[in-house]
Amino acid sequence: MFIRPINVRKNGKDHSYWSLVESYRTSHGPRQRTVSYLSELDAAGRLGVQSAAEEQSHKRRAGQRGLFDNTEPRWVEVDTKRVRVENVRDFGGYWLGLELIKSIGLDRFLAKAIPAGRESVSWSEMVQVLILCRLNFPSSELHIAEHLYDASGLEYLLGLPSSVVDDNRLYRALDALLPHKESLEVFLKEKLGNLFELDYDIVLYDVTSVYFEGEAKRNPQAKRGYSRDKRFDCKQVCIALVVSREGIPFGYEVFDGNRNDVTTVREIVEKVESRYGKSRRIWCLDRGMISEETVKFLRAEGRRYIVGTPRSMLKRFERELLADSWQEIYEGLEVKSCQSPEGGEIFVLCRSRARREKESAIHCRFENRIESGLKEIEADCNRRKRDPLVIAKNVGKLLGRNSRSAGLFKVEIRQGEGGRARLKWRKVESWREWANRSEGCYLLRSNVTDWSAQDLWGAYIQLTQAENAFRIQKSDLKIRPVWHQKGERVHAHILVCFLAYVLWKSLAQLCKRAGIGDEPRRVFDEIGRIKTVDVILPTREGNEIRLRCVAEPTKRQRVLIERLGLYLPRRLRTRKCSENF
Repeated sequence: MFIRPINVRKNGKDHSYWSLVESYRTSHGPRQRTVSYLSELDAAGRLGVQSAAEEQSHKRRAGQRGLFDNTEPRWVEVDTKRVRVENVRDFGGYWLGLELIKSIGLDRFLAKAIPAGRESVSWSEMVQVLILCRLNFPSSELHIAEHLYDASGLEYLLGLPSSVVDDNRLYRALDALLPHKESLEVFLKEKLGNLFELDYDIVLYDVTSVYFEGEAKRNPQAKRGYSRDKRFDCKQVCIALVVSREGIPFGYEVFDGNRNDVTTVREIVEKVESRYGKSRRIWCLDRGMISEETVKFLRAEGRRYIVGTPRSMLKRFERELLADSWQEIYEGLEVKSCQSPEGGEIFVLCRSRARREKESAIHCRFENRIESGLKEIEADCNRRKRDPLVIAKNVGKLLGRNSRSAGLFKVEIRQGEGGRARLKWRKVESWREWANRSEGCYLLRSNVTDWSAQDLWGAYIQLTQAENAFRIQKSDLKIRPVWHQKGERVHAHILVCFLAYVLWKSLAQLCKRAGIGDEPRRVFDEIGRIKTVDVILPTREGNEIRLRCVAEPTKRQRVLIERLGLYLPRRLRTRKCSENF
């Protein structure tokens, strides 16, 4: 629809009237008809009618009005001296996160999985708030409600006014999300696999720990154990994560904080197989999760595996270490395959120059510490009378703090004349010879006998993807420390971090496909700098026009957005939505 002028000369004067006209199609071609006669209109009136007509036409074409609005007047007289900007908010990162949610269909899944009840705001939308805030600015639910949501562009993206986003509603959204954990994992595994053409033939498994602030008395899983975060003073839970060779997660479990890694393998393998079926997937496990019982369990039903081995097993292949016939994969790394005496398995010896230099420096540093400490203890024994038991305890502490080189020293503590302690020590050169020979070496074990040593090493080294997953969740997504007290809320908090990590890896895959690298943090930070701002235009008639604009992206930002195949809006709707809630 549009407005058409009607010029009439009456009583010697020219008069301009206006009519509202609509175009429509017929079997004989396009036609026009007058919808309404509008009489005389000034410039402001004409602009208002034209905007309303364009809006109505847009509704008829699209069926509904979209988020982005371009129905403001195309020209108007503005008092430039009173032009101002208001309401500057972070926009780019939240917009990118929402585009990722839509691209993998997570918004549709949540809307379908979490049934609507009597709530005025759907729980699926509140869950999206939690995920997007975790992805952009990880913080507590209280901080989201009181500060972060008002500073973000989520109100414009989701259509939820800040008045409906409070900490209680966010906590209840966590409760609504948790029951759908298993179905979410199955959905994401299938969706991401199809979207990015992933192959789940190799499964990487690793475990980490996340500590609590506070006593966590209401959480039975919060216990003290081996802390990867070096926070032995805090209770913790253990998180076991299963990812593909590209680092795409498709399952995790939460265990007690004092759970031994070895005991989790059987439970994880059986859960994955019950959920996705038994296929010819290959399990890659670090040496900290391996025992003979674990290997027997994996081999029992024909499961395939590539695992690290305890360092003590290198002694069995001392002869192979000394022999030649190493295969250089790339500069500084060599491998060699060795058949198992029992058959049915293959062992792969690996030798890394960088790892050798690192271990040699560690041994040298610890050796100097032990030698210096023993000399001080020996001098103290010669200087005054010391109890042999006290000296033995001090020596034990010294060796324990520097255990990597403790085997180099043979220490004897005797009781001399008058009960005085006498300390004697020497270096065991045979230990040094073996250390020099085995530095930089490690051993892999597998029942995939039809692969080359290079292929087995390449599959095993993908375990770094699982380690990177934990690093991202702890550093970028700040999964720790956990402040929740209830066990269910802790599980829901971890699930939100898991979903945020899924978006992170989805962006990484999109970047890889677009040829802009494989580090999504840089892309995310760059696009996250884009702001939205309200531009206030005071008119000559005394009215104000509010334009909600997205800042013009820089050249670098524009290139990233175009390469990702996304469209950044220039204007946003300014309609108030608080009346609907």
